[in-house]
Amino acid sequence: MQPALKNQSTRQLLRPFSSWSFAIKNARSPRRALSLYAQMQRQAIPFDSFAILFTLRSCTQLRNLPLICHLHAHLLKLGFNIHVYVATSLLNAYAGTSLECAYKLFDEIPVRNTVTWNTIITCFSRSGDVKGARKMFDQMPLRDLASWSAMIAGYMNNGHWEEGVALFQEMVMFEQLKPDQVTIGPILAGCSEMGSIGLLLGKSVHGFVVKNHWELNVELGTCLVDMYAKCGFLNFASLVFDMMKDRNVVTWTALICGAAKHGFGTEALEIFKKMRQGGVLPNEFTFTGLLSACVQAGLVDEGRGYFKMIKECGLRPTIQHYGCMVDLFGKAGLLGEAYEVINTMSPEPNIVIWGSFLSSCKLHKQFEMAERVIERVMNVVRPENDGGVYTLISDLYVLGGKWAKAERIDSGISASDLHHISQQITIGVTNLENSMVNAGVLILYLTSHHL
Repeated sequence: MQPALKNQSTRQLLRPFSSWSFAIKNARSPRRALSLYAQMQRQAIPFDSFAILFTLRSCTQLRNLPLICHLHAHLLKLGFNIHVYVATSLLNAYAGTSLECAYKLFDEIPVRNTVTWNTIITCFSRSGDVKGARKMFDQMPLRDLASWSAMIAGYMNNGHWEEGVALFQEMVMFEQLKPDQVTIGPILAGCSEMGSIGLLLGKSVHGFVVKNHWELNVELGTCLVDMYAKCGFLNFASLVFDMMKDRNVVTWTALICGAAKHGFGTEALEIFKKMRQGGVLPNEFTFTGLLSACVQAGLVDEGRGYFKMIKECGLRPTIQHYGCMVDLFGKAGLLGEAYEVINTMSPEPNIVIWGSFLSSCKLHKQFEMAERVIERVMNVVRPENDGGVYTLISDLYVLGGKWAKAERIDSGISASDLHHISQQITIGVTNLENSMVNAGVLILYLTSHHL
């Protein structure tokens, strides 16, 4: 970088914190922040780095790619793009919208700091490209705890338990880095997906938290409640919940969903009543837990009420909510109402909803109802991924006495499709076994060391 250009960039960064910057920072909404930014542009008010940083931070929440590209072009015009903090903030804005744009920008940043590298790792992870994230991680000239945390989160959030636990093990045992709350959160989230060994690892991590006298704040407490609840240890989840000084809707929802998942439907509804008494507003995930609880307990009328409450709370029903209602009505034998939900739902029904409806038709021996939708299901089903649905349709044709159609469905599942499904199961089992080995070593280390 040329000295004159570098000095100019430094002077721009060190300009006084203007009233405009303060207004953008404290804007009540991202759109208000952008409106203030546009006013500065129209009135030819000089921009400082703070105004740009706060505007970028606001527009990141909107996930609007054309808008981010417009701001990027304006930054190029103003010459702020050469500054590492502004460039990193812009990279973070691209992270949730376009991996291609983010990587192109990263490649053009002349001077990168550790935060820049961590941001691009997160960007790849959010896009599901864990290999790309690991490539960036391995290329880093210098890693800090946040770098390890970003890569571990990338693995765990994308279902790569084996790699995530192995990297956490490497960080703690070989790099001798002490994990913080940001590192622990994704590990606890992954524990609930790893079976009995995951529960043991989660308990060990909890022990590590207690041993190091960490404060049980909302974020950490919620992670622990969620882990224990998903693993079926509702007494432990409730104990942690009761120990927390502050709780938010995510904490309550974790307890509700855990109770619903493990067959405690009535208890889940009681927890929701206490939540409302505490003045906490539900979110869409809360209603998914409540409707799942109604399905588990067969509470049709209550399910109708909670589904109606979604809109009353200013929320829009999601495909998960519709799926719960189809399952609820179907299991209760109300196939006409389940069919009505499918026909009136705004998102297109997915294979999970179709499978639920067809299973209910088989359960209640209602072939005529199933026949109404089989053709629509066949347009979205794929033998290599949805072999179970093919088998279900075949069984329904047998139930209806249509043997020729059943045979035609069975012949549609080729040997290569069955091999593909078997191979996927084998890979999953192998990865789980490797995760168990890594987790076992880590459990011993965490329980015997005070980091």
